Amino acid sequence: MRRRSEVVGNIADTQYDVCVIGGGASGAGCALDAQLRGLKTLLVDRGDFGCVTSTASTKLIHGGLRYLQQAVAELDLAQYRLVRTALQERQVMMLNAPHLACSRRLAVPCFGLWESIYRSLGVRLYDWLSGPAILAPSEFLGRTKSLIRMPWLKSDGLFGTILYSDGQFDDARYNLALVQSCEAAGGDVVNYVTVTGFGMDKTDRIAAVHLEDKESGKSLRVSARSFVNATGPFSDELRRLARPDVTPRLRVSKGVHILLPLPHECGDEGLLIPATEDGRVVFAIPWMGRLLVGTTETEGEPNSEMLVTKVEAEYLLRHLNPYLAQPFELSDIVDAIAGLRPLIQPADLRDSKRIVRDYEIEFDARSGLVSVLGGKWTVYRTMAEDTINVVEKQLLCRVSHCDTRAYPLYGAVRRTDELKKELLGFPVPPGTIDHLIQKFGSRARQVLDLAEQRPLLFEALIDGAPYIRAEVIYCVREELALSLEDVLVRRLGLEYFDWRMAAKAAPIVAGLMAEELGWGKNRADKEVQLYVDRIARRISEIGLERVREQVRY
Repeated sequence: MRRRSEVVGNIADTQYDVCVIGGGASGAGCALDAQLRGLKTLLVDRGDFGCVTSTASTKLIHGGLRYLQQAVAELDLAQYRLVRTALQERQVMMLNAPHLACSRRLAVPCFGLWESIYRSLGVRLYDWLSGPAILAPSEFLGRTKSLIRMPWLKSDGLFGTILYSDGQFDDARYNLALVQSCEAAGGDVVNYVTVTGFGMDKTDRIAAVHLEDKESGKSLRVSARSFVNATGPFSDELRRLARPDVTPRLRVSKGVHILLPLPHECGDEGLLIPATEDGRVVFAIPWMGRLLVGTTETEGEPNSEMLVTKVEAEYLLRHLNPYLAQPFELSDIVDAIAGLRPLIQPADLRDSKRIVRDYEIEFDARSGLVSVLGGKWTVYRTMAEDTINVVEKQLLCRVSHCDTRAYPLYGAVRRTDELKKELLGFPVPPGTIDHLIQKFGSRARQVLDLAEQRPLLFEALIDGAPYIRAEVIYCVREELALSLEDVLVRRLGLEYFDWRMAAKAAPIVAGLMAEELGWGKNRADKEVQLYVDRIARRISEIGLERVREQVRY
């Protein structure tokens, strides 16, 4: 990717066809689609790409069994259409970035004959809706076979399990791959620029956007023919900025996950807990060497710090532990994730857990702003396609072909076994090669080439993990990483593995970033302190004071 300073220096002098505001899944998807259709595109985000919503998902590419259940129970065609679309898009996402996505087998426990029949029918319908895009047929396992295959399940009262397949992915890296694909196709992408206002023409339509670069503090004015609001939970804020009298459309919910040590006997299967005390579902899924458990939903505040509370963590453990032979305790938690979800508020003001995860493309005829409202990760591509269709109708009075259905994303690699053979000649363990391919795909070679030029970069970032120092340099040079959180959370995912390991690695990462970004020692020390303090707040919110003592800087 081009240096960020180069892009920032040129965007004010460039006339764009489309400016997409918001660099999460929907915004990055819109920017890629627009650029591939020949529209000169700029993508901007006030933070890092996907830092609020798109990197705080359950890491599943799925239609949603719960949404299908609601569709049938309530005869809700909107839910049904969303599930069917998502099941088709599931396969598209997996094919376009196979190094970042895989199939995951999930078990639904059953505790009686009628329950097993009911849930089997639901899963069979889920399979049928998948059509040719089905990943693998579902199957029912009796009690004995279930416990042999999944010895971590609690045996008391277990009648059997239903196994079905969905997709799993690295949401942060997938989001970044969309951004990088847009840039590789000729688009411009910039993070850490804040929208401060719009410039209107004589007809009160948006002609330009005013930006403030958080790195330099400079103000920029960028012109474009069309503006897309893809800011997720902040969409109403931007809509009001363009037109103060608009009616709010969104309801924001907070979703939380915790990460636990992955038991050795867990294998490849995840767990779907189909019913909780308040009618939600909870997943427990192997992910990046940990057990990811979530989600719970509560009302959210768009501009509040996203912290998982002790009550929320206890809720997840309270619903997980009855299904496990060996229950977890609060002190076992190694990380926690919280994020905001933008939901379109229906007229009946229903509870957030019952709101359809559908989306809407709104065109404001007065200001010209196109807003992407609602939605979820699995249908990001169709959201983007529908959005750019609206943009083209306004700009060109026609709609051109969309290429994103079969478009390998940046770093996509089909034969990871062949790539691994090529990279085994580098002086790093095979586990590190696997890790680099899973994170960087075909670009893993470029990461190792950096280390070959400077052998110190072959060294491990921290003991007990496959990361090497060259990754940090690559993330800064090629992936627009500007903060420790950018690297340790969204680029590498080390924090997801363990708070303490990430805090321990922070000074090393800061030193490497300082060399690339020109930080002085005071700036580097400040960045580490800010990062460790953030982790400490998250740990304290859950009540893990003993763990907090281990992350002091």
